[in-house]
Amino acid sequence: MSYLTLAITLIFVLIPLVLSKTLNLGLERDTIIATIRSIVQLLAIGYVLQFVFETENFIFIFLMVSLMIVTATLNARKKGSSIQGITWKVAVTLVFVEILTQSILLGFKIVPPTAQYIISISGMVIGNSMVLAILFLNRFTSEVEARQDETELILSLGGTPKQAIHNQLIQAIKASMIPTIESQKTVGLVQLPGMMSGQIIAGADPIQAVQFQLLILFLLLTTASVTSVMLGYLSYPTLFNQRMQLLRKT
Repeated sequence: MSYLTLAITLIFVLIPLVLSKTLNLGLERDTIIATIRSIVQLLAIGYVLQFVFETENFIFIFLMVSLMIVTATLNARKKGSSIQGITWKVAVTLVFVEILTQSILLGFKIVPPTAQYIISISGMVIGNSMVLAILFLNRFTSEVEARQDETELILSLGGTPKQAIHNQLIQAIKASMIPTIESQKTVGLVQLPGMMSGQIIAGADPIQAVQFQLLILFLLLTTASVTSVMLGYLSYPTLFNQRMQLLRKT
């Protein structure tokens, strides 16, 4: 694809701009900013990745993955600002998920230990983990705030903080995992995933593309479950004080 062809694709940006203006949605500025940022960020990262892939230096690979984790942490923590120490909780969760998935992939030699594979897969894993963290924190904080009286009632009857917050925690974990599970039910029928489509467009054998896509789907399923569960169990204890009283949010 040439830069001229890429410029023509801005038609797909013009359409939502026109609709936003016509319907007074007020999304024109955000759409333009998002478009400009995506162009600058992706072109910049394209040149950086080209350099990293050519050097195959594990220091650069480590720095790239670290940058992804830091950026994802800063973005995800916004939804859990009411939870004490949420920044390090999100960071620890993302690091654990990255180490777990890469250990399995590299340990069983599913993919080669090259920058091309490590960075690309890490980007999908960390990005998905960030989205799951946001979904979980958004639902969990809402559940806790909406059911404060129920939580305090259980505590007053002698229940532990874990028992008092159990239902809210489980509902938040389930809600954050459902999109991943449901999307996998219709994959191949309703949608052709991005990685698979990209490989096919690039000329790869469709069966080979399917195999790699299945790898990513299974990987993201683990990412979804581990992220939600780990972040949940790291977060709920800080909602209570040393006397096992709920820190009520007003």
